[in-house]
Amino acid sequence: MTEIQPLTSETAIEILNKTIKELNTPENAKKLEEARTDVGNEMLKMLQYVFPLVLAVQVDIIRNYGYPEGREGVIKFAQSIRVLEREDVEVARLHSLVKAYYLPPVSVAATNEEERTSSN
Repeated sequence: MTEIQPLTSETAIEILNKTIKELNTPENAKKLEEARTDVGNEMLKMLQYVFPLVLAVQVDIIRNYGYPEGREGVIKFAQSIRVLEREDVEVARLHSLVKAYYLPPVSVAATNEEERTSSN
């Protein structure tokens, strides 16, 4: 087994791009669409049925980068991504695209500051 090297922005971008590409293959896109149709916008059901599909794809990819299979590898990868997305806008953008596969769209209300300035 390969030892996990510190995750660089370049490697994170490569992994996230591979994840997105794999999620968009006809087979995975069909599975995801079916799961999304079944759960609608219910967050709990999204996490129960759609998230595991996305996670399985990501586990297959990150193990090629030395991450252990299963929970430990996923956690280590997620922790590394969280650190990198604070430093690299492209990592943050791609990670948001991956998360969009399993998180329902959320409408965000304007903050109090925005409401005050727009009403003046």
